[in-house]
Amino acid sequence: MEWRDNKIQIVPPKRPKKLTATRFATVLGLNPWSTPFEIWCEVTRTYQKPFEDTIYTIAGKTIEPKQAQYMKDAYFMNNLVTPTDIYGADYFKKTFGDFFHEVPVFGGMWDYLLHDKNGKPTTVLEMKTSKRVEDWAEDIPEYYALQAALYAYLLGVDDVIMVASFLDPGDYDHPENFVCSSANTITRPFKVSERYPDFEKRYVKPAMKWWKDHVDTGLSPEYDEKKDAEILQALRTNNLSPETDMVALVKEAEDLKVKLDAHAAEVAEDEKRYKVLTDMIKKAAIAQFRDGDKKVSIVGSTYKWEVIHTSTTKIDKDAMEADGILAKYATTEDSYRISLKTRKEGA
Repeated sequence: MEWRDNKIQIVPPKRPKKLTATRFATVLGLNPWSTPFEIWCEVTRTYQKPFEDTIYTIAGKTIEPKQAQYMKDAYFMNNLVTPTDIYGADYFKKTFGDFFHEVPVFGGMWDYLLHDKNGKPTTVLEMKTSKRVEDWAEDIPEYYALQAALYAYLLGVDDVIMVASFLDPGDYDHPENFVCSSANTITRPFKVSERYPDFEKRYVKPAMKWWKDHVDTGLSPEYDEKKDAEILQALRTNNLSPETDMVALVKEAEDLKVKLDAHAAEVAEDEKRYKVLTDMIKKAAIAQFRDGDKKVSIVGSTYKWEVIHTSTTKIDKDAMEADGILAKYATTEDSYRISLKTRKEGA
C-alpha cells in the first residue's frame, strides 16, 4: 500500500466486490451516510468496517416481511415474489449475496418483485424503515431511489415501488409488534424512464468510469480526513509507510511522545524509589546464594523477584591491543542511533 497525497495506491484486486445498489449511490457522491473512499476500501477488500446489527437494522429485517404482507393485503399484490421463491430459503448462501452473477461490476439483492402471468419481472419493490418522516415528505430520498432504479435497470424493467414504514422510538425496542397500516406506511411508485430519462448516461456510465479509474487501477478516490477518519486510523495503524506518509507518521509519534512524557513526569519519583527498593532486594537475594545455586527468589503477595546467577566470559580489548592482535580480529559494523530533542520555537 502506497500513500499518495489524499489517495492510496494498491495492487489492483483480482476479485473485487461488486457495486451493489447501496454502493452505487455512494460512488456517485449521493449518499450522505458514506463516502466513495469507504466504498473503494470495501470493493477492493482493502478495509471493511466491522458490521454489528443495531436497533435500526434489526427493525428493518423484522418489519420487511410485514411490509410485504401489507402490500399483499392492502394493494392485492398476490403476485409478489420474494428471493426465497426464486432461490430457496438459503438464498444468500446460494447466490453469495448477488442476484446478478452474469452482470459485470454491478450486483446485489432486490427486496421483492412483481411478475407478470408469464413469470417475468415487471416491477421492483424496495422496503425501507425510518424514523425520519421529513426525509420522505416531498420525495423519495435520492440515494434510496437510485438503489431501486439500479435493480430495475439490471432486470430490464421500468416500474419501481418504494415502500417506507415510519417507526416511533418504542417500535425499535419491539419491532416484532409493529403493524403496518396506512397511518405509518406509504408507497412511492415511479418509472425509471420518467424519473431518470438518461439513467444510463448520467448514472451507470459515471459509475463504470469510477470503477475503471479506481478499482481497475487500484488507485483510491480522494479520502476525507474527517468523514473517513475511522478507516484512515485503521489503515494507518496497520499499513503506515514512512516513505509515503511521513507527515502522519511523525504526527502519531509526537502525540504518543507527549503522552509518554506526561506519564513519565508523574511516575519519576516512584521509579527512583522503586530502583532503590529493587537494588536492596537484589542485594538481599545475592546474600542467600549457596554454592551451586542458580536462582534465588524473593516472593511477595503479587510479584516474585528472581535473581539469576550466570557466568560470562569477557574479552580484555586493552590486553589484546597490547599484544597486537586486536586489529586482526576486529570488525566494523555500521549502526544508527536516533535521538529526540525538543524543538525551540521558530527552529
